[in-house]
Amino acid sequence: MAQETGKAALKNPAALTETAPATYKVRFDTTAGPFLVEVQRAWAPHGADRFYNLVKNGFYDDARFFRVISGFMVQFGIHGDPAVSAVWQGARLPRDPVKQSNKRGYITYAMGASPDTRTTQVFINFADNSNLDSMGFAPFGRVVSGMDVVDKIYSDYGEGAPRGRGPGQGRIQMEGNAYLAKEFPKLDSIKKATIEKDEAGQ
Repeated sequence: MAQETGKAALKNPAALTETAPATYKVRFDTTAGPFLVEVQRAWAPHGADRFYNLVKNGFYDDARFFRVISGFMVQFGIHGDPAVSAVWQGARLPRDPVKQSNKRGYITYAMGASPDTRTTQVFINFADNSNLDSMGFAPFGRVVSGMDVVDKIYSDYGEGAPRGRGPGQGRIQMEGNAYLAKEFPKLDSIKKATIEKDEAGQ
């Protein structure tokens, strides 16, 4: 039986366990412009593998940058379809030791109270946030081109509800992009995220 890809595969997290290359690049085409992320698997293998599988199967396509705090970070990674989002809430990653600091432009998984609560949400640091290192936030890549684009991602909604006036994550999980389009129409989004082919065409 051929391996499922795309939307069907996204509803079966257990099937998306391909090992990522040692290094790979992801191109993000967004409503703010393009940027490029380079992932180093050695920095955080579990996180790098998950990100590779999610990008390859279109998880981040049409996702909103729903939490953008100027001077701190920009967060994304809740799928626009609540049916897809729901199956990933319990697909937690084993922890990765922190091997790199949360420097400006470095990308890291968001998490709850502990590092073993990581699933699909990630953030890009706007500044050097080394205070996150001791909390277990393990970067797995960095923006290598287009950080000026990342800096321009719409941020006026600020922190999410209930602490701020931005989107509530619970409602995004339950209602998806329909909620964001209606109540937070200015949010920037990812048009498409793709794995860049290397020089050998792999």
